[in-house]
Amino acid sequence: MYDQVPMVEMDGMSIVQTRAILKYIAAKYNLYGKDLKERTIIDMYVEGMRDLNDMIMLFPFSLPEEKQKILNYILERATQRFFPVYEKALKDHGKNYLVGNQLSWADVQLLEVILMVEELKSGVLSVFPKVQEFKARVSKLPRIQKFLQPGSPRKPPMDDASLEAVKKIFKMDKSLFLQHVNIQIK
Repeated sequence: MYDQVPMVEMDGMSIVQTRAILKYIAAKYNLYGKDLKERTIIDMYVEGMRDLNDMIMLFPFSLPEEKQKILNYILERATQRFFPVYEKALKDHGKNYLVGNQLSWADVQLLEVILMVEELKSGVLSVFPKVQEFKARVSKLPRIQKFLQPGSPRKPPMDDASLEAVKKIFKMDKSLFLQHVNIQIK
């Protein structure tokens, strides 16, 4: 539709735009709540996680002299703003999942964000016991456990070679992109 990726071909459709794709898959596989209220709560969690996810995804594109500052910022946001929300939600909800009593798109996204932050700094969950329990529990679900195994489709953190390939494929203007990344954290 917009001559860009991502695009997923599914059920006779070419679906574009990340959130449209994810919402469709979540709804199709009963991961999007039982009613409008649950879907709204799921959306709120997912949008919050997206903020943290975007910071982490853009981190490799930051200027070398800014890397430590940006890493510190990401870790501060994760531990002071985002993980406390999920810790409280899991504690207050008293269930195994963030919304309702079944796995949702928000739970899958939370596990992914946890893993991404841990790739930046191990032990980051040490003061979040409910989030730790959640990670252990959700990671043991058969399909997720299979996905987390070595050789699965889950991509490892971006290394220098991957970063250079991305820049080449997307013909990225280095200075413009790096300025954008740095503006976001100030």
